[in-house]
Amino acid sequence: MSMKLQHALSLALVMQFGLLPLGAQAAEEAPDLSEVGERIKQTGDQIRADLKQARERFEAQKAQQLAQQKAKQEAERRQEAERERQQALKEAAEQRQAQEAKRLAQEAAQEQARKEAALKAQKAEAERQAALDAKRVKDEQAARERAALALAAARKSSGPSAMATDPTRETPQQRAARALREAKQTNGPRAMADDGL
Repeated sequence: MSMKLQHALSLALVMQFGLLPLGAQAAEEAPDLSEVGERIKQTGDQIRADLKQARERFEAQKAQQLAQQKAKQEAERRQEAERERQQALKEAAEQRQAQEAKRLAQEAAQEQARKEAALKAQKAEAERQAALDAKRVKDEQAARERAALALAAARKSSGPSAMATDPTRETPQQRAARALREAKQTNGPRAMADDGL
């Protein structure tokens, strides 16, 4: 039996005996000891019941507090897990955006490099074609000049005396005709048409 219960029982006994009358008259009217003992027993039982109820209430409150604390911790754990999930989603989205931006930048750089390479090739082809055109014009001009000189020489030295002196010698007309043929073979009919020949 606990100290609190013993104290309560002792107090109840004192109160019960304190109500007993004194003297001879009190002895005559004194209640039966068995009745006093029953009252003490009932009081003790009531005290024990009260203590049991108080202990049960305390245990229930303690269990409720533990349940509330556990529920709070579980709610905090779920909130933390949700925060971590949202953070992971955010980081994944940022990573995808960075990768997409990098891919677009690479594609733009490759496209720019292709354009620059195409422009460079076009420029090189234009320069090559211009060089060929310049060479062709130069060759055609030289052929026209040679043909003109040969024709002028043929006209200047034409006559019966040249043929009479050296029958095997090529006449100026023949030289002019040969130069024209060579010019046509070298540059084609375009050069002769440009020169009016």
